[in-house]
Amino acid sequence: MDLGIRGKRALVLASSRGLGLGIAVALAREGANVLLCGRSGEQLEANCKAINGEGQGRADWIWADLGDERFVEMTTTAVKEKFGGLDILVNNTGGPTPGTTEEMTGEKLESYFLSMVARVITLTNALLPGMKAQGWGRILTVASSGVIEPIANLALSNTLRPALAGWSKTLASEVAGFGVTTNLLLPGSILTARLDDLDGAAAKRTGKSLEEIRTDKEARIPVGRYGRVEEFAATAAFLCSQPASYITGSLIRCDGGAARSV
Repeated sequence: MDLGIRGKRALVLASSRGLGLGIAVALAREGANVLLCGRSGEQLEANCKAINGEGQGRADWIWADLGDERFVEMTTTAVKEKFGGLDILVNNTGGPTPGTTEEMTGEKLESYFLSMVARVITLTNALLPGMKAQGWGRILTVASSGVIEPIANLALSNTLRPALAGWSKTLASEVAGFGVTTNLLLPGSILTARLDDLDGAAAKRTGKSLEEIRTDKEARIPVGRYGRVEEFAATAAFLCSQPASYITGSLIRCDGGAARSV
């Protein structure tokens, strides 16, 4: 299938590794030009070199930290200078530290709300006028399966990610008439460094080995295994495509059937 995004300009947040990097690679392979951002300049530069070496979509990068109060200004300036505008925005952020609800201090809530919710919304608002003016845009926000089925010991994530679901759904109805779609993509257990950290924390908390933790989790996934970044990224690329123009305001799960809700 031709995704119809050759030459489109895409910004992918938190794309130095993991799901963000996977999405950037998938978009570039479809011919999109991608702007990677994150906190590791060395890794981002290496990522761009690898993407550009494939000879399809072009990649560039900027240093940008969602925890920095200058994040939105720095990122929008970079988009204007490097691309002149934007067609595709992939909102992706790191996850908060594991913990229970009793461990959610006011300081933690405020800090993670800013980096995981507030700056995502503010950045989107800053880039929306250009998409509306050109009559085409894709806004894809990566959240967590905790939005529909809270995950044990991830109280902060379970609390903050649903805010993005409500925002994304509301935004969809406001911008659909301008040719802009906005969707939420929920990963299940996808093999990334973040999943390694969470499984390690679960092993420490329960006294089980890492292998036991993974065997137990995979047994509860209908597909019977963890997902691959490439599988998740392919789903993301489609939602950013031209053929997906009638999909908006949706919450899409890429979890191997793990969530039990309808």
